[in-house]
Amino acid sequence: MFVILVYDTAAERNPKVLKTCRKYLHWTQRSVFQGELSPAQYRALMSTLTAAIDPAYDSIVTYTTRSPDLVETSVLGVSLGGPGDIL
Repeated sequence: MFVILVYDTAAERNPKVLKTCRKYLHWTQRSVFQGELSPAQYRALMSTLTAAIDPAYDSIVTYTTRSPDLVETSVLGVSLGGPGDIL
C-alpha cells in the first residue's frame, strides 16, 4: 500500500516520531512522509508511533491507497525531501 503520513506533535516528541517515520517512509516535507509499505510494516509503524505520542495532544494522520499512481501530486515552490534511502 502507498502511505502518506502527516504529523503534528509536541517539540519534545518530534525527534522520536521523526526517527520512527524515517525507518519506514521517505521524508517529503517538514513533518510529511510517504512511501510503499506492506500491511505488516504499516501495523509496526503505527504501533511504534502510538507508543511514542500523547494521544491527548499529538496528531498523526495517514492516507493510504493501493498505489502511488492513484495520487496526483503537484508542488508549488521548493520541492523538499523526496525518494531516497530510508534509514
